[in-house]
Amino acid sequence: MLPNYRRCISCRKVAPRGEFWRIVRVASPRGIIQLDQGMGRSAYLCPSASCLKGAKLKNRLGRVLKAPVPDGIFESLQERLTVFCDNQKE
Repeated sequence: MLPNYRRCISCRKVAPRGEFWRIVRVASPRGIIQLDQGMGRSAYLCPSASCLKGAKLKNRLGRVLKAPVPDGIFESLQERLTVFCDNQKE
């Protein structure tokens, strides 16, 4: 069985779903943005500094999710990126 493929909203790379971070605008209660889980409109982002920067500066994440994205989401993603990069070095 083929894996589910998704596309990064920043660099447009296509890869299996597990290689991306998932950001979700939850359907109910409406307008809440969260990471990884939930049912609703989703966006996928590569775990890289350039993709995170592009998603924030060009408001790609907000446009795809059709909702304003709180700064806390970007801070959480930045923390994940730091941990991800540290794990890659080991």
